[in-house]
Amino acid sequence: MVDHTVVHFEIPVDDVEKISKFYEDLFGWRIQHVGWMDYWTVETVPTDDEGNPVRPGVNGGLMRRESPGQRPTNYISVESAREYAAKIEELGGTVIMPPEEIPNVGWVAVAADPEGNYFGMIESAR
Repeated sequence: MVDHTVVHFEIPVDDVEKISKFYEDLFGWRIQHVGWMDYWTVETVPTDDEGNPVRPGVNGGLMRRESPGQRPTNYISVESAREYAAKIEELGGTVIMPPEEIPNVGWVAVAADPEGNYFGMIESAR
């Protein structure tokens, strides 16, 4: 069984170095570049060898802003990104980014509720 809770967040940024320093200095978050993609992981709580938080908390990432109005996105854990993408449309929402596989992470998708609020979904590979 999967708890449908926020498990990841992403913050779009224009100046990665400036914003990384801001959050590191403000909250003590650990921010590291992912070598194989244009992405930075954000640890708000420590993780184990598999990348899972060792105590309650949610980790996330920084990504380069893709459009001027892009806002932070919270990702919710789901059993099947494909099934939930279909359910979103049945309930009047919109799938913005269809389910896409990310190696060693699982399947991710981005959607909007009927009022246009964005959220993501993660079907964990673990």
